[in-house]
Parts: sequence; structure tokens; C-alpha cells
Amino acid sequence: MENYSLLRQFADSWALLALFVFFIGVIAWVFRPGSTKTYRDVADIPFRHDDKPAAQEARQQ
Repeated sequence: MENYSLLRQFADSWALLALFVFFIGVIAWVFRPGSTKTYRDVADIPFRHDDKPAAQEARQQ
């Protein structure tokens, strides 16, 4: 079996299955219980200093 055919069969079967399992794993990781607080905190980063400008120390970091 030539190299291209071997790699093509691998990509059509096991690699596709591995990438699908990886995708499902990422989705499960994102929607796991307890991650809501983390993602909510990260989502609010642009609005942290909405009332007033950031302090000088916060701007230097």
C-alpha cells in the first residue's frame, strides 16, 4: 500500500474519530459544572473600570 493511501485511510477513520472525541472533550470542559463563575469573571473584564478610569497601578500591569 502506498503512503498516500495509508495516510488517507488513517485520516478517514481513526484521525476523524480522535478529532471528534477531542471536540466533545472541549465542549464538556467548557460546560462543566463550576466553570460559570470563571467565565463570567473573564467576560466582565472589558467593563471592570466602566465607571472611572483604572488606577495608575492597574494600568502598569
